[in-house]
Amino acid sequence: MNLSDTFKKVRQASLSLLRLPEQRINDLLEAIADAAVENSAHILDENAKDLAAMSPDDPKYDRLRLTEKRIADIASDIRHVAALPSPLIDIERRTLPNGLRLTKRAVPFGVIGVIYEARPNVSFDVASLCLKSGNACILKGGSDADRSNRAIVDVIHSVLLRFGIPAEAVTLLPASREATAELLQARGQVDLIIPRGSSSLINFVRENSRIPVIETGAGVCHAYFDSDADLDKGRAIVNNAKTRRVSVCNALDCLLVDSTRTDDLPSLCAPLADSNVVIYADPQSCTALTGSYPAELLRHAGESSFGTEFLGYAMAIKTVAGIDEAIAHIAVYGSGHSESIITENSEHGRLFTLLVDAACVYVNAPTSFTDGAQFGLGAEIGISTQKLHARGPMALREITTYKWIIEGDGQIRPA
Repeated sequence: MNLSDTFKKVRQASLSLLRLPEQRINDLLEAIADAAVENSAHILDENAKDLAAMSPDDPKYDRLRLTEKRIADIASDIRHVAALPSPLIDIERRTLPNGLRLTKRAVPFGVIGVIYEARPNVSFDVASLCLKSGNACILKGGSDADRSNRAIVDVIHSVLLRFGIPAEAVTLLPASREATAELLQARGQVDLIIPRGSSSLINFVRENSRIPVIETGAGVCHAYFDSDADLDKGRAIVNNAKTRRVSVCNALDCLLVDSTRTDDLPSLCAPLADSNVVIYADPQSCTALTGSYPAELLRHAGESSFGTEFLGYAMAIKTVAGIDEAIAHIAVYGSGHSESIITENSEHGRLFTLLVDAACVYVNAPTSFTDGAQFGLGAEIGISTQKLHARGPMALREITTYKWIIEGDGQIRPA
């Protein structure tokens, strides 16, 4: 497989995007949103073929599944992106003493490659964000979602061509390992790689890419039920964080409970039983839950229970001796994604937000809110768990860089 010519065409398409006025891009995105809804039957037919090849018990099944409502929500997100201000703005302007006028201007990266697994919605999300920010994108989906992705990209291509824009501005690669390998080696043709998926995928990309990488996705998320927590708030927050959608990276994986509040565990965990959540509990928590939580769903935690991204109806519980031990546990087992404290103690909330090292830190709210759309960013291209360039939900601003523009009137620099 030789994708060099494909990458060159994507680069050329990225240059054509720079010439488009903002309103033209907004009209394009509105048209893509309309086309997504109009072609939903075809997209769902192809998605059904992908689903038929996957066990419903697979944690990726829910991520893979599209519905009419999910497509309508995707279209709504695309329209939201269209309505957002362009990120391609002048960040700073100033004039030097010698009269040179400096402008720091936000500009696209150029070509962004996104590698993802069984998440066909990513095809729409990435395309809309990249087009709005003036980037061409190379999509490398997994084989599990290949039919869905191809149906989606065909819809996007039909709109691009109608608007006179090269279809290569949104390019879907073959769903093969060879295509991934070529993409990771396309230095000089691709400007940035963003992997979305499991920790094994992210590690593979980090270790094999010759192109700068922004790591996203892997989320080992905790909620700490503090000594001064409100039980009603805690019950709702823990249940929402765990059960809203179990296969996403912002789902709760480990509940930390203050040792003075273990008597509240039966009430705190009661809603989880309705969703058949398996709990891996440490000895103190297990004792507190025995007799109140269904025996078939209650298991003894082992060392591997902590630091695990369950991606299903399972979670761990760990008893801690206060906020310092909770923070220390998160420092060892967290992934830098999203962490939450449930407390009525403002000083504990302040300490938690100060000392916990994660992209998103919550006080009295579930980690399920870590999402670009929920943050008002429109769709997201991923959730960065690193610290360079971007951190947390990545949307329009995070997929731009900047250049300096210097305007003069014949000035020369003294020897």
